[in-house]
Amino acid sequence: MAVKIRLRRVGKKKVPHYRIVVADSRAARDGKFIEQIGTYDPKKEATEATIEKERAMAWIKDGAQVSETVKSLMRKNGIDPDEFKKAIKKKK
Repeated sequence: MAVKIRLRRVGKKKVPHYRIVVADSRAARDGKFIEQIGTYDPKKEATEATIEKERAMAWIKDGAQVSETVKSLMRKNGIDPDEFKKAIKKKK
């Protein structure tokens, strides 16, 4: 099963709000997910995003792929998933 960390859209029409979730890559965008690890509100002036760093890193360590949008949100919050993957490979 391929697992991805990606956005799940919630909210009304013209008022987007997203949840950052861990989901099976075959599941629909707004379908079933395994775990919610954060939120993202693009309508706020500061483009507010909150991510549970420990949970995200645990999923990345277990092999979850991160979508490009979530990867950029993580970098804005001080989490670099690519650097974390390199550190894991060096330990092995």
